[in-house]
Amino acid sequence: MAKAAKGAMIGRLQSAARLSRTMLASRLLQQGLYAGQDQVMLALSDTDGQTPGALANRLGVRPPTITKTINRLQTQGFLERRASETDSRQAHIFLTETGRDAIRSIEKSIRKTEKQAMKGLDKKDQKTLGKFLNRIEANLSNIEVEQDDSDDDGDE
Repeated sequence: MAKAAKGAMIGRLQSAARLSRTMLASRLLQQGLYAGQDQVMLALSDTDGQTPGALANRLGVRPPTITKTINRLQTQGFLERRASETDSRQAHIFLTETGRDAIRSIEKSIRKTEKQAMKGLDKKDQKTLGKFLNRIEANLSNIEVEQDDSDDDGDE
């Protein structure tokens, strides 16, 4: 059997990630959302009222990037800024009613994209893939991952 090309696995991982993001972006665009905006809105859905700095930190982007995204989402009517009650120099970002309604559509688009990506994989394969992806993320971020009790293969 021929030896696999160096970097072939990471290339396939990058390709799968890019294709899934492209498909999701296409679905979100039909709702008037651009790539990355969904992540800001989902972060606010989880914890509404974050500061732009906290959002940037949470999403791993630079503050100017988050500011630009917040401004666009505010113009679209999905978000609103409110001055901090304790520090008038600080603003907090909140979902509007329109933004909260859009969350359901974003989540539906994510589910459809995931369903398309997982087509042909049974539940066991999906669970295994999830474990592999957790391990890869941990390896690349230098974080130790706790082993699931159902892992009894002894490799590690």
